[in-house]
Amino acid sequence: MNAVTILGSTGTIGVNTLDVIGRHPERYEVFALSANRNVAGLLEQCRAWRPRYAVMVERDSASELRRQVRDAGLPTEVLGGAEALVDIASHADVDYVMAGIVGAAGLLPNLAAARAGKRVMLANKESLVMSGALFMDAVRESGAELLPIDSEHNAVFQCMPPDFHRGLPSVGVRRIMLTASGGPFRTRELSDLEEVTPDEACAHPKWVMGRKISVDSATMMNKGLEIIEACWLFGTSQDVVEVVVHPQSVIHSMVEYVDGSVLAQLGNPDMRTPIAYSLAWPERVDSGVAQLNLFDVRKLDFEEPDSRRFPSLRLAREAMSAGGTAPTILNAANEEAVAAFLEGRIRFPSIAGVVEGSLSALASRPADDLEVILDEDRRARATAASLIGKLAR
Repeated sequence: MNAVTILGSTGTIGVNTLDVIGRHPERYEVFALSANRNVAGLLEQCRAWRPRYAVMVERDSASELRRQVRDAGLPTEVLGGAEALVDIASHADVDYVMAGIVGAAGLLPNLAAARAGKRVMLANKESLVMSGALFMDAVRESGAELLPIDSEHNAVFQCMPPDFHRGLPSVGVRRIMLTASGGPFRTRELSDLEEVTPDEACAHPKWVMGRKISVDSATMMNKGLEIIEACWLFGTSQDVVEVVVHPQSVIHSMVEYVDGSVLAQLGNPDMRTPIAYSLAWPERVDSGVAQLNLFDVRKLDFEEPDSRRFPSLRLAREAMSAGGTAPTILNAANEEAVAAFLEGRIRFPSIAGVVEGSLSALASRPADDLEVILDEDRRARATAASLIGKLAR
């Protein structure tokens, strides 16, 4: 039995992880679950899975959950606060950690899991965007297993030779191709993007995701962050990583080799596939995902990304080129801008404008210390908030 902590268990990744675990009760047990403030959702999961620990980041929510768990006679111990996430991610009795918290909030527990030598199933791309060198050093020094959950990086991982850590050129890899659906506005008139609503931006044509990630898909900032993540995961430079718009979302990514071969991982757009692969690796288990019917798919289309429509791709590459804390600034400003858009304070195209303005306003610093990274995250959020305030007037 492998004991699993799920960070962000009431979100899309967490719910899908529990679905896969439930199909294999002989292999996995739920050790700990966490949520931000979704008391009802986490209580229901505690009833179903009876974990040893449940963590609510928001302390008032933790108090309420603790009362309800006690009244229900459940054995789960309820903890509160962000520091408790670090505890359940690094606990000695935990084998696997599903890193499903969205955004910078997941960095500290994910890093703690890596330092503790766990199998870290990384659905939180921001951890590597913010602290790539520190995170990868922690993985190497502790002997942790780092397995990507993003469908694109998981697909690349499946298409890579097992010894890719020796360096991509030495194993014959020429190029990584990350596929992107293009989101809900791939063909929408550029002039219409000013009037896009949050609900429209969150209506992804293929994937079921949370609202923040859905907006990132609509701007293609998710793909920009994934370029940075891929560079750290696979030890390569960004010129090796290409983005290919593939509206059907059947090919999840591809790896090209020097002999001209291109290996692709295909499947229905369902996050349970990468989750099951990462839980069972190097084996494979049933995920509950429907079989892919190529006769229904019929055709596969590919396009180059439109740089005018998706300026976030350029911004991400510029941040990666600048290095240091520039990717931290990129991520923090994007999180603040997306939140402002979802709250109706800025328009959709202004998301990229806030990110670009933040990158211009703040000089990159060496990202060799966690406190520097966290400080830069705070400074970038304050800068983005100031820019958002000017736009909202």
